[in-house]
Amino acid sequence: MYNIGIDLGGTNIKVGLVDENCNIVAKATAKTNLPRPAEEICAAIIDTVWKVLGEAKVTIGEINSIGIGTPGVANRNSGVVLYSCNLGFKNTDLRTLIKKRLDKPIYVENDANAAAFGEVLAGAGKGCRDVVVVTLGTGVGGGIIVDGKIYTGFNFCGAELGHTVIEFNGRQCSCGRKGCFEAYSSATALINMTKETMEEHKDSKMWEIAGGSLDNVDGKTAFDGMRAGDPAAKELVNKYIEYLGCGLTNIVNTFQPEVLLIGGGICMEGDNLTKPLGDIIKRDQYCIDPNKSTRLDICKLGNDAGIIGAAFLYSI
Repeated sequence: MYNIGIDLGGTNIKVGLVDENCNIVAKATAKTNLPRPAEEICAAIIDTVWKVLGEAKVTIGEINSIGIGTPGVANRNSGVVLYSCNLGFKNTDLRTLIKKRLDKPIYVENDANAAAFGEVLAGAGKGCRDVVVVTLGTGVGGGIIVDGKIYTGFNFCGAELGHTVIEFNGRQCSCGRKGCFEAYSSATALINMTKETMEEHKDSKMWEIAGGSLDNVDGKTAFDGMRAGDPAAKELVNKYIEYLGCGLTNIVNTFQPEVLLIGGGICMEGDNLTKPLGDIIKRDQYCIDPNKSTRLDICKLGNDAGIIGAAFLYSI
C-alpha cells in the first residue's frame, strides 16, 4: 500500500506517492495560482494526485490515505483550515472538498508541522522521539514533535516559535509584536540587516559581491563578505549568529529535545553556521548533564520533508 503526501504552498502544489518505507516513488507539481477560490485549489490538488498515480501506474485502490500539509492554522481533527492568510482560507473544510472526489481517509496538518514529522520519520531526526525543527526562510517556522507526536496546543496554534521575543521592544515584526525571533533570525531579517550594514559601510566588500546594488542582496551576501575578509560583514554575521543562537537556546531550555534541527537556505553555510551556534547553545543552555544535552543538526530532506510527513499523518 501507498500513501499520498501533499505539500500545499502559496506558489506550488507538490504531490508525492510514498511507500511504506518513506520513499517517494513518484512526484508531480502544479501552480497554486493564487488568488483563487478553495474549490479551484482543491481541483488542482486532485488533478495532480491523479497525475502522480498515472505516472506510477498505481490505482487509487492501492492508496491507504492522503495527507495535506497546508500553511496556516489547521484543525487536524476536523480537517478544516481555520485560517491561512497565504491561501485566503478561513474555516475552509479542506477534508470534505478533497474527499468529494477522492474517497480516501484525508488528514490535514500545518505544513511546518508536517515537514518536522517528515524529518523525524526519514531525515535528520530519525529514531528520535522529541525533536524541534526551526526553518529559516521568509519567516521563522517551527515544528515540535513530543514523544513522536506533533504538538499543536489545544487550539492548533502551537509551535509559532518565530513569534517569541528575544529583544524586548526591538525590531517590528510582521505579526504586530516587536523584537520577535523572526525579526532577527529569518533569512528576511538577515537580508535587511545586510542592507543596513552596507548603507553604513560604503567601502564594504559586500557592495562588490552584490554587484553594486542593494537589490541583489541575499542570505549569502554577508557570509560571502565574511569569507572575503570584510570586517563589517564579519561583525554582521557574528551578530546574526548571536541572535539566532539566543532564540535556539530558548527553545532548548524550553523543550530539551533530543535533537534541534534547523533548515532553510541559510543552512547551506554548514559549519560556518552550526559550529558557532553549537558553541552558543553549549555556553547558554540550562543543562545539568552535558552527556544528555540537545544535539544541533541540519535538516536533510529539503522540500521532500513536507511530502513525507504529510503522507504519514494517518499514523498519529
